[in-house]
Amino acid sequence: MKRILLVGGGHAHAWVLREGIPGDVTLVTPYPHHTYSGMLPGFVAGHYKLEDIRIDVAALAARAGVKLVLGRLASLDADRRVARLEDGTELTYDVASLDVGSDSAAPAYALAAKPFEPFMEQWLEAKDRVGKVAVVGGGAAGVETAMAVAHRTNARVALYSDRPMCRPGLARRIARQLARNGVELTKAAYAGEAFDLVIWTAGAAALPWLRTSGLAVDQRGFVLVDDALRSVSHPEVLAAGDCATLRDAAHPKSGVYAVRHAPVLAANLGGAQRRYVPQRRALALISCGERYAIADWNGLSVEGAWVWRWKDRIDRRWVEGFRLPAG
Repeated sequence: MKRILLVGGGHAHAWVLREGIPGDVTLVTPYPHHTYSGMLPGFVAGHYKLEDIRIDVAALAARAGVKLVLGRLASLDADRRVARLEDGTELTYDVASLDVGSDSAAPAYALAAKPFEPFMEQWLEAKDRVGKVAVVGGGAAGVETAMAVAHRTNARVALYSDRPMCRPGLARRIARQLARNGVELTKAAYAGEAFDLVIWTAGAAALPWLRTSGLAVDQRGFVLVDDALRSVSHPEVLAAGDCATLRDAAHPKSGVYAVRHAPVLAANLGGAQRRYVPQRRALALISCGERYAIADWNGLSVEGAWVWRWKDRIDRRWVEGFRLPAG
């Protein structure tokens, strides 16, 4: 029986567990649950509880007959097909699938937005005692986090972004909402100013062990894959989500694309040869602190409380799709 090793419990592997694949399957992940990134700003803002935004990966694995190993990879030897955990355990495989997301390049003094689990724990500890908060990174994650913090706390919040956030029309909507939430937008790199808390959302960094695995990687250290999500150097290794870069059709590191990887990954782990074709346009839904959001599609944008309700329904439907029946 083919030995399949799933590394990481992200969007794509949650889908794989729900759909099921044949073989002797082992899942290695640091946490028994997966946090849905699309609802994280709502959690920071106080709109959701932890259980609202988590998928029970352990329960999905148990139902699928998948062995669950709670741990973190220290190294991967792609030539020998051996994964070594931080506790020294070695796992061999015939086929491996990587869904380990990305890391944050945050300095030691900052609270990194990734991984999500330690971020949420530290946020809950800090939220009631901060007076001045800096959020670094002007992408969607930084914008949403800054407004969520401003909504949840009485802190003075500053957002630092040294590059254009997005196209001008959408940027103007976002700037208005930042101002409405009392967030100060500084169009410069963060230079170490004094804040009670610095939240780092800027950029996505590859996990260090990917570079030393023997797998072909891009310039930033992410796994290079073909349109079947297979490593271009080791086709018995597949990768999805932020940790993967499509060699011939690179796209942003975003949960929108990771969700689209999932059915292709599940099918190909089951022996199919499906191709992943990135969508040319992606719907962006940006939460704005309170129950208010901006939607952007193909250069057109709208905003309002109704957009937040629409986003909330989409997000809840996604998470609910992984809930197991009680009993």
